[in-house]
Amino acid sequence: MASPYVTFNREQWRALRASTPLTISDEELACLQGLNENISITEVADIYLPLSRLLNLYVGGTQELYQATHTFLGNQDGKVPFIIGIAGSVAVGKSTTARILQTLLSRWPNHPKVDLVTTDGFLYPNRVLEERGIMKRKGFPESYDLRRFINFLADVKSGIPEVKAPVYSHLVYDIVPGEWQTVRQPDILIVEGLNVLQPPKGDEPRISEVIVSDFFDFSIYVHAEEKDILQWYVERFKLLRKTAFSNPNSYFRRYADLSDEEATEVATNIWTEINGANLVQNILPTRVRAQLILNKGQDHLVQSVKLRKL
Repeated sequence: MASPYVTFNREQWRALRASTPLTISDEELACLQGLNENISITEVADIYLPLSRLLNLYVGGTQELYQATHTFLGNQDGKVPFIIGIAGSVAVGKSTTARILQTLLSRWPNHPKVDLVTTDGFLYPNRVLEERGIMKRKGFPESYDLRRFINFLADVKSGIPEVKAPVYSHLVYDIVPGEWQTVRQPDILIVEGLNVLQPPKGDEPRISEVIVSDFFDFSIYVHAEEKDILQWYVERFKLLRKTAFSNPNSYFRRYADLSDEEATEVATNIWTEINGANLVQNILPTRVRAQLILNKGQDHLVQSVKLRKL
């Protein structure tokens, strides 16, 4: 069966970097990657620089089209950002991918202002999840305030000068009352989250005539085999015992003193009951909707890249 994607191995993809300069240092990279991800500067050069070049071409083409339309219509509406959606499982590395791309894209001269918003801020507060009996389904599609999220994206795409997104704290595992992230007409907005490519389910009423991915100009799915993601999740859980979990204000403080064996068991159970179930039921099925797929191996390195044919 013919595939809608063109597949590139590492060598083929690396060659597409062309003469794109490396604009990120080892020190910066160390601050961008996740707790248990050992992404090297070579990985950035081989995988993320070609991707930033591709996205730069897409953004440039969109900017030219937007300007042509404005010239034709003779209006001067506010600047509209190019929106990139990044999806993938818990612990797959999508947040690191988003931060690296934000840094690289902001150093191209035609789009220096690049903002990053995660969908965590659009989760319902814990009290609402508890009232609805879905606290253990946090991260599943029904745990998000979809109407609020769509309104946020619509305002951003409409060129409104300032649009606010709620702030989520992983420390307290909840929305932070009264705190906001303000988006002020960036050239590019990266939206990162588990279910950003999620279509409405056939048996559910449409909240809106539009869905989240309708606002994306480009979409990326970060993929790995579930057994590898589970391993990364368990490793990260163990490391968090000595970092975030040890904070007295942490929602997960009760896990800080677990032994290695206990931590492995708890993390595996959480994965099986929540994150793994969400991956299989909701996240993985959206992979085919992405324009580009990054396929990662057991070592966290991208082994191949799939780009949707135009």
